[in-house]
Amino acid sequence: MGTAERQEALRSGVDTARSRPPGRSGAPVHDNQARAGARSARDAVREEPYRPLWVEEPARRRRLPDPVRTSAVRAGLIIAVTLLQAMVAFLCTMAGSWLALPMVISSVASTVVATWSALDVWVTRQVWNQRNGVVSTPSSTARALRRERRRTRRQARLAERAQARVRRQSGSKARLSHS
Repeated sequence: MGTAERQEALRSGVDTARSRPPGRSGAPVHDNQARAGARSARDAVREEPYRPLWVEEPARRRRLPDPVRTSAVRAGLIIAVTLLQAMVAFLCTMAGSWLALPMVISSVASTVVATWSALDVWVTRQVWNQRNGVVSTPSSTARALRRERRRTRRQARLAERAQARVRRQSGSKARLSHS
């Protein structure tokens, strides 16, 4: 099998090395032919159209508001430092180092601060939702109830207007018919 045949086979998607074992074609396989086949395979790969490594997909959830994201990042950093301090305190305790006591005390204090920062994320999110409103989802019960109340009020207003119109029209006809 020559180089041109290999390139054609590569383009058509047939793997020539697996489709026919060496030596079966009747012609001996030489080292130069194998190198040429490898070169042509590389060239064929280079000729393929460009494909990106990944495809951007739209986000499934909305981005956190800036204050909430800031407090979440701060909490994440504080929690990471707390875990690092706890690990160092444990290792110092196991090694019998004099640094064990200060590290344990600072780890306890850091745990309190980490808990406070996690609560700060929750409070910041609640405050932001209260100030800027919560985006209703279509399945929200409150939204459905508001929609039903609006529909009831609209129907009551329409009925009231129709009654007023009937009263006005009947009153004007009565005056006109009796004149």
